[in-house]
Amino acid sequence: MADIRKGALGAKIVIYIVMGVFAVMAIYPIFWLIIQSFKTTQEYITNSKLAMPKLWFFGNYPYAWTMAKLGTMMLNSIFYTVITVLGVIILGSMAGFAFAKIPSKATPVLHGMFIIGILLTLQSIMVPLFLMMNAVGLYDTRLGVLIPYIGLGLPMAIYLATDFIKSIPLALVESARIDGAKYLQIFARIIFPMILPVAMTIGILTFSGTWNEFMMINVLTSNDAIKSLPVGINKFAGQLATDYGKQFSALVIGMLPMVIFYMVFRKQITKGVAAGAVKG
Repeated sequence: MADIRKGALGAKIVIYIVMGVFAVMAIYPIFWLIIQSFKTTQEYITNSKLAMPKLWFFGNYPYAWTMAKLGTMMLNSIFYTVITVLGVIILGSMAGFAFAKIPSKATPVLHGMFIIGILLTLQSIMVPLFLMMNAVGLYDTRLGVLIPYIGLGLPMAIYLATDFIKSIPLALVESARIDGAKYLQIFARIIFPMILPVAMTIGILTFSGTWNEFMMINVLTSNDAIKSLPVGINKFAGQLATDYGKQFSALVIGMLPMVIFYMVFRKQITKGVAAGAVKG
């Protein structure tokens, strides 16, 4: 019995050591980035890259914020992300409900067409997408950004929602139909409250992808007033490529909302991913 306890204790110690190592590997790059953002470029070049700042310089942040118009671009990122997440969750869930519970001969074909979208790469559709947006007059507009964002997020959302809703008993839908409820009422009052875990998973994937998206919005817009935060951060990789302090501070500004999002919703994220993975 004592040997078993010692073996269990030893296993726990090894597990904690491994987890500690991975935690340090994940946290240290973020810590290093924050520390470097408080150094001047001269100190960063001349002194050790691992050393703490000799003189904490806070001027990098206001300069980066104003020079690259990060305030305006952050508001744009928030706008694009919120609208895209809501659109993908609602439309993806409704389509998933239709594919899973509403019988139709066209269901396999339509569902397959949506799922093919998962295989498409952004590079393969960028040129035709640009030409289409330009032809219909949506180039350099917020709507011209939101439509592709939502459209590209739907294939994965529909795939997850359809598989999740298939596990819900069909008797619930049939009994509601017998009582006179319409499909939209059934979705809003019965189905959607039951698929909140997978909706959270869809929201997490969409939030991360939209907030960090750079290529599409950089191609579909030319006006800085409607560009997003990653485009502003990218400015420091051009004419200010040697001003490391400003680069690091801009990266911290872009990273901070993601960290706050995780800290606030970490429990919901864990539950949503776990439930979505099991049901999906």
